[in-house]
Amino acid sequence: MQGFKQVDQKWQKRWEEKSIFATKEAQGRNKYYVLEMFPYPSGKLHMGHVRNYTIGDSYARFKRMNGFNVLYPMGYDAFGLPAENAAIQNKVDPGEWTRKNIAYMEEQQKSLGLSYDWSRKISTCEKEYYKWNQWIFLKFLENGLAYRKKADVNFCPSCDTVLANEQVVDGKCWRCQSEVEQRELEQWFFNIKKYADQLLDDIEKLGHWPERVKVMQRNWIGKSYGTEIFFDVVDENGKKVDGITTFTTRPDTVYGITYLVLAVEHPKVLEWTKGTKHEKTVMKFISEVKKESIIERTAEGKEKKGIFLGKYFINPVNNEKYPLYAADYALMEYGTGAVMAVPCHDQRDFEFAKKYKLPLKLVINPDAYDINAEKMSRAYTEEGVLVNSGDFDGMRNSDAMEAISIFLEKNKWGKRTVNYKLRDWLISRQRYWGTPIPIIYCRKCGAVPVPEKELPVELPKNVKFTGEGNPLEKCREFVEAKCPKCRGDARRETDTMDTFVDSSWYFFRYCSPKEAKNPFSRDKVGLWCPVDQYIGGIEHAILHLLYSRFFTKALRDIGLLDFDEPFTRLLTQGMVTKDGAKMSKSLGNIVDPQEIIDTYGADTARLFILFAAHPEKELEWSEQGVNGCYRFLNRVYRLVEEMPQGTVNEMTHKEKYIVSKMHSTVKLVTEMTDDFRLSIAIGKIMELQGALQKYKDSGKVNLKVYREVLGKLLMIMSVFAPHISEELWEKLGHKNFISLEKWPIYDEALIDQKAEAMEEIVSSVVKDIMQVLELAKIKEPKRITLIVGEQWKYTFFRAVKEEMAKTRKMDEIMPAIMGRGLKVYGKEVSKILPKLLQDPGRIPEVILERDDEINALNGAADEIEKAFKCPVEVAKEEKSREKKAQNAMPHKPAIAVEG
Repeated sequence: MQGFKQVDQKWQKRWEEKSIFATKEAQGRNKYYVLEMFPYPSGKLHMGHVRNYTIGDSYARFKRMNGFNVLYPMGYDAFGLPAENAAIQNKVDPGEWTRKNIAYMEEQQKSLGLSYDWSRKISTCEKEYYKWNQWIFLKFLENGLAYRKKADVNFCPSCDTVLANEQVVDGKCWRCQSEVEQRELEQWFFNIKKYADQLLDDIEKLGHWPERVKVMQRNWIGKSYGTEIFFDVVDENGKKVDGITTFTTRPDTVYGITYLVLAVEHPKVLEWTKGTKHEKTVMKFISEVKKESIIERTAEGKEKKGIFLGKYFINPVNNEKYPLYAADYALMEYGTGAVMAVPCHDQRDFEFAKKYKLPLKLVINPDAYDINAEKMSRAYTEEGVLVNSGDFDGMRNSDAMEAISIFLEKNKWGKRTVNYKLRDWLISRQRYWGTPIPIIYCRKCGAVPVPEKELPVELPKNVKFTGEGNPLEKCREFVEAKCPKCRGDARRETDTMDTFVDSSWYFFRYCSPKEAKNPFSRDKVGLWCPVDQYIGGIEHAILHLLYSRFFTKALRDIGLLDFDEPFTRLLTQGMVTKDGAKMSKSLGNIVDPQEIIDTYGADTARLFILFAAHPEKELEWSEQGVNGCYRFLNRVYRLVEEMPQGTVNEMTHKEKYIVSKMHSTVKLVTEMTDDFRLSIAIGKIMELQGALQKYKDSGKVNLKVYREVLGKLLMIMSVFAPHISEELWEKLGHKNFISLEKWPIYDEALIDQKAEAMEEIVSSVVKDIMQVLELAKIKEPKRITLIVGEQWKYTFFRAVKEEMAKTRKMDEIMPAIMGRGLKVYGKEVSKILPKLLQDPGRIPEVILERDDEINALNGAADEIEKAFKCPVEVAKEEKSREKKAQNAMPHKPAIAVEG
């Protein structure tokens, strides 16, 4: 077996010396910007990284060979809490820790043969980058997109920092899994909600994004049309003490409200119960609910909890008085934080009402019968006719929605409005290792922006990492500042920015990474952006992708961009698993990519990770699969190392077949690679290698044809396995890099589908014979009979193929087939057709004539006899006495073996 590590190192060195992947900004050439989500420099690549990067690299190489001017950069999302935690635990400088990790990861990436333009590398923890985070912040502030306010925030006591809603997972911190608390602090926000409609509407422009990502973004933005309703709040004696507003998308049910619930975070909950007999129990309830995540609080099927607040509300439409509750399922993040409840027409409300013995009031009856509210066992949630609804009785509830909304507005009891689940982006973080927020607080002048000429506000070096609070607060030289306006004593903002700010525009910086006067060159971004193909994990579907879309629109509006969306195409790759579970240290199922590279070479790792599963699917790690890819590369190596002697010059049917196979493979690999069906593309390359090996082993080789096919094989393989392809390309006598060759062009006129189908039948039959012998436990067969199906089956298969192009319904296909003279075989057809509909792969791409199949098998009889060392006979089903004969199908002869 060939070891490939030296081959890897040889070509990585040559690529770097010649800078062959450096991007040239040539106007007029078709540009293509390929980008993977840049990594956090944790110190070591894992298999998820390898998968992400090899998908991107193979595609960048493919586009480059197809004549595109490719921009394919790499950088590091280098700020974040892990570096600060390392500083606390190991007494090291977070910058030093981060840069050391970056250096190691970069070496690992280079060892994979990734064709990045390393001259464009960026690292978000360098002041040359984060200066522009601060500049953008100031521009957002000028344009009303950044503001400061007091707010209830998610606070992680372990990390000692604020978390965005999206960083709270099941009530726990997304990084350390500690229970998250609620605290009120002065915080900086970005006004992403201003762009809610644009972010929602422009999802329609994302035609090449996965549908599930678009659905997740739509749901996160959560736009809904409805009505706000105003209620008077009264005490137990009916005296008005306050008011409350709810948002509903179901104004048609307003007459059926029998209680209201407030989110435990709603300020009125504490205000109304303070100093009352309910205060203690309500406080305890709030504490319990806040320990649960939003997902837990709102999960379907989970029993909901509530507590009476000692106050009531008056329904303005009928003047009825009902109780006010706090409940776990009401959320401050949606609507007004207060929810109206209609138990008869909402299952959650019905279950809550039954639990707490609250009234039921029916306001919608079905058309066919009347419902008795007292006997209801579940909510009625279908459409119907309004009852118990005053002047609206008798109206269909769907028609009443608008009418009741107008009625509420007319009486000043409510107003029609639009609501969003999306909340503004809280960017303040109480930590050191992030971008300092460029604000100075002056007692006289208030919050004053740092002047642009004083940017960047740099992170100080002499800070102490104790693990308690924000180190910046205790650094006098950082905190103490002069007010830019009055020059009086002032203090600097000690919060740093959420690291998602760093990753919301980094893809623009790659276009001009050395730009000193602006975050990026408008002209260069105009040349390269938007990113043509973006690749990353589905876990970033909301956070990073939504923020990047917001930044793009905001930067457009301040005059830096002239397009709306950052990423034209998006591919979300699946996880890499081992033993059925995601790789993790705790499960002990980690596979170190470096060990695979050192043992088998980078191309083996690349090939396996691309071949084992489609990019979007989960990939199960398999040592057997890795070995299989390694053996394949060795077989390709031997095709060059053990070059055959040319014995023929003419073009026989064998030469025509292998040339046809070459052109059809180039065609399929081109289509499959362009469509990211990389597993299929690699499978086709493997088939071509097998066909070329068989041609070589025949002993009669046209060397010119052999070298041509071998050259094309290496070219299409080079995007997946670049090192060995470069090595073998050189061994064939070429002086230039295969990575810079033009992608081979296929010729449809030279593709002989019939010749390929005949050859594939023979290959398939050999495999089937081996399987039969294994199952029958026959080591030395005495005779093998290949039985070809009856003629009607070929007519039948063609008819099914034609009809399946129109429909997949059995009751439509069957009559059409019977009309082709197959009625006499109706019994057999009714058995075979369902199997073909269930598995259309049983129908060959090209269905040969029966005589062509017989000729192909007869022509290969000597070859099969040689392989199995026994006589081989080709028979027809109608003349065979074998029981198995009836199993014969087109391209799948029945096989009878005498042991």
